[in-house]
Amino acid sequence: MKVPLLDLHPQYLALKSELDAAVLRVAASQHFILGPEVEVFEKEIAEYIGVKYALGVSSGTDALLLALMAIGVGPGDEVIVPTFSFFATAGAVSRLNAKPVFVDIDPKSFNISIPLFQHSINSHTKAVIPVHLFGQSADMDPVMTIARERGIKVIEDAAQAIGVQYKDGRQVGTIGDIGCFSFFPSKNLGGYGDGGLVTTNDPDLYEMMKYQRVHGMHPKYYHKMIGGNFRLDALQAAVLRVKLPHLNSWSEGRKNNAELYNSLFLKAGLSAGPGRTAFDRQNRVLLPDSIYSNTPSLSSTSNSNTPQSGSPSNSNPPKSGSTPNS
Repeated sequence: MKVPLLDLHPQYLALKSELDAAVLRVAASQHFILGPEVEVFEKEIAEYIGVKYALGVSSGTDALLLALMAIGVGPGDEVIVPTFSFFATAGAVSRLNAKPVFVDIDPKSFNISIPLFQHSINSHTKAVIPVHLFGQSADMDPVMTIARERGIKVIEDAAQAIGVQYKDGRQVGTIGDIGCFSFFPSKNLGGYGDGGLVTTNDPDLYEMMKYQRVHGMHPKYYHKMIGGNFRLDALQAAVLRVKLPHLNSWSEGRKNNAELYNSLFLKAGLSAGPGRTAFDRQNRVLLPDSIYSNTPSLSSTSNSNTPQSGSPSNSNPPKSGSTPNS
C-alpha cells in the first residue's frame, strides 16, 4: 500500500467547517494584511509558546532575516550556524552581506556541537543560530552561557520545533534573544501559504522588529529605518488560529506512531541500541551498530560524508517535512 509522506486532506476534512468559516470571515472583513486577525493570533500563539512578544511574519526565512536585521548584523559580521539545516539558516546571514561560519554537529543529536561553537567565536562574531532540528531541542544551556560570556546574540531557528519543550520546561523559541518559526503548510502547525513568526522577551527587540516588519515605517509613511515587507496576511492567521488548539494532540499522535514503528522494528530485529545509527528522528530504518561497523561499504560511505567544522555539509537536506520554500 502506498502511504504518502505528507497528506493534508484528512486534516482539512476534520476541521473543514471551522477552516471554511475562518477563510470566509477574512474575505468578508476585506482586511487582508496584518489587522485584527493577525493581532489576535499573535496573542494566542505568544500565550501558547510562553513568551512576552510574538510577531507574525511572511515566512520562516523572513523570520530569520528580520531577527538578524534587528540585532544589527551587517557587513564584516560573522554568524555561527550549524552545517546541518535548511539553506535559509545560512542564507539569511549572507543576504545581509555578513559571513555564515559553519560549525559541525553533534553526531548524537544532529544539533550544533557546543565545543566547536565555542572554538569558532572571534572578535567578528555577532550571533549564533542554534537549530532545533527535527523537533529536537539544541543544548541551550551551554549555548546561552557561552553567548553571554562572549557578548553575542542567540537566534533560535525553531522552524521545525513549535511546541517543543526544553529540559527545564521552557518552550524553544523563548530561551535565546529571538526565536524564529515557520508556518509553511507541511509544518506541524502549517498555514495555507507561507507564514512565520518571531518571538522575544526583549521589549526593545520587539519594537525594532515590529517596525522593520513594515519597511521600518513609524508612523505611517515615515520610515525611521530600513526594513522589509515581512507581514503575515490575515488569511494565514485565521487558518492558524483554527489549527493551534489541535497542535498538542497532533504532536502526541506523531509520538504514538513513532513508538509503534519502533516496536515493529524491534520485532523485526531492526532496532539498534545507543549509537549514531540509532537516532530514530533521522533514520527511516534502524540498523544495529554491529551490522554498521562490520560492513565496510556503509562505514566508508559515512566517513567520507562527515562534514568538518568551518565547511558546509555535503549532504545538507531540507528540514524534515519541509520544502525549499519554507
